[in-house]
Amino acid sequence: MRAALWLLALFGIAAAVALFAGNNQGTITVFWPPWRVDLSLNLTLLLLLAAFVFLHLALRGLSALFSLPKQARQWRLQQKERALHASLLDAAVQLLAGRFSRARKAALAALVQERALAALDARLPAAPQVRVMAHLLAAESAQSLQDKPARDAHLQQALNESAERGAMSTPETREGVQLRAARWALDDRDAPGALARLEELPHGAQRRTLALRIRLKAARQDRRTLEALETARLLAKHRAFSDSGAQSIVRGLATELLSGAYDPAQLLRAWNEFETTEREIPEVAIHAAQRMVTLRGDLSVARAWLLPVWERMIQQPQSLGESLRVKLVRALEAGLDSVDADWLSRIESAQRNNPRDANLQYLAGMACMKRQLWGKAQQLLTQAGLGLQDANLHRRAWQALAQLAEARDDADQASAAWKRAAQTENP
Repeated sequence: MRAALWLLALFGIAAAVALFAGNNQGTITVFWPPWRVDLSLNLTLLLLLAAFVFLHLALRGLSALFSLPKQARQWRLQQKERALHASLLDAAVQLLAGRFSRARKAALAALVQERALAALDARLPAAPQVRVMAHLLAAESAQSLQDKPARDAHLQQALNESAERGAMSTPETREGVQLRAARWALDDRDAPGALARLEELPHGAQRRTLALRIRLKAARQDRRTLEALETARLLAKHRAFSDSGAQSIVRGLATELLSGAYDPAQLLRAWNEFETTEREIPEVAIHAAQRMVTLRGDLSVARAWLLPVWERMIQQPQSLGESLRVKLVRALEAGLDSVDADWLSRIESAQRNNPRDANLQYLAGMACMKRQLWGKAQQLLTQAGLGLQDANLHRRAWQALAQLAEARDDADQASAAWKRAAQTENP
């Protein structure tokens, strides 16, 4: 459509020129004593147009001639700038390829070329970022070569360049340098230094996934278990781990925090730091109860911690593995001396509903033994001794049966039970 309009316009212009010039009888007389020159109006217009075109081309030619030095300088600067970016790219490629010496050499070459451009008064729009990246690549190469003085020198220069007032470097440039510095401190096993670097970041940058990952590793390395646990929670919310991976990390940190408690009060404070979902993790609740038993604390509190795990085991028997079921039984067994009626009812009801569960038979039998119900205890422990898979529980069941036999002055059964217990201990 546009081409058709242009064609129509050209036809219109041609028709107008033909109408004007075809019947134009005008003349122009130029007097230049002693001469007189008569020119038609059409020829005069053509001569003026030719003179204008010639003058325009002459001026363009002179302009191009006088701009040759400037264009030559721009070409040289462009070549230097291309060489600068090529050196910077080569440094990154060599670093990725594991050629650290070549990477540092290329980064230093980029810095030399940038200084040469600055000396020629060439203003690169991204000069601050170029300098920061060159120093950062040189520092990364030095870190890989275990040249810590050179790494620290380039790191400081990168920080100075990124913090320079009036520079066109973005905040992300400095944040990237600080994150790399924190990572290097972590590689050097300097966890406090890594955490200090992270504290220098803006609050928003501290909550980025990369910063949180570094904080988690540094906190674990520095034995700051509670801080590591809080960081792991943030990473889980950011979907930095899979669900199973996040649960595994949180479970390990929670267990480590509980293990660091050396009296019941510390253990309660550690437990109160957990979220509801963390308290319902079977491994965490069982370990907390075991620590309470070890520290000789309030066992009723430990049983309250174990109640969600117990209900889960009863309602969903397949949700807990055999090892966790054994640990739960051992944790409850440790507090049978002070167990209340509610827990006795729970144990008895669970055993009746699952009469073939050897672990429940053992727990119920030990509870009956603590309550001096000798006959029922003997029956349950005998059944448990024939079905228990855990060697420790199996041995303790036969030991309890031996003690019951001794209480009845039945030497033969006691000897047989002690023998079974010894065989379990030394298969």
